[in-house]
Amino acid sequence: MVFAMVASCTEGNLGKGVDAPGIDLEGQSADNITVGNRLMAAGEYELALESFTRAALDQGMTTQILTSLGTANLGLRRLGQAETLLRRAVEDDPKWPVAWNNLGVLLMETQEYPEAAQVFQRAYALDNGESDAIRDNLRLALAKTENPVNNTTQEQEYTLEQLGDGQFTLRKIQPQRQEQ
Repeated sequence: MVFAMVASCTEGNLGKGVDAPGIDLEGQSADNITVGNRLMAAGEYELALESFTRAALDQGMTTQILTSLGTANLGLRRLGQAETLLRRAVEDDPKWPVAWNNLGVLLMETQEYPEAAQVFQRAYALDNGESDAIRDNLRLALAKTENPVNNTTQEQEYTLEQLGDGQFTLRKIQPQRQEQ
């Protein structure tokens, strides 16, 4: 059987009778928020920002879009823009834990540990303690608040990690080992 498959891949048989799949004209395309979240997961923050902007044109500036735009700006290290958008998102819907969590992540990035801890506590309460990501972010913020010795500026020791539905957590970057 293996020989039959290999034989069918010989140079003379390539391209004969094999067409690329067509486009399903009646199929549904993914919405811009879904596309933006996928781009965020891939680390393509600029493209995600464009996708979320298109979603805003279609749906208006919903809390989800504000949070997504803010988080994409956070990924691009545009902290001022990110903070404005995330604060507006929590103002628009103060009961959505994802927006509070992502604001807390921003505050951790700007080393505002006491405020970040308060924000994560609010997100955790709104989520009824169901999110491991929010709990982990809260623990980190409390540790940074309680132990000022560890608050010295270091090269980025944490990175954003998407968990789904636009929710992010901070993940510690493991130092690379030098081989001898």
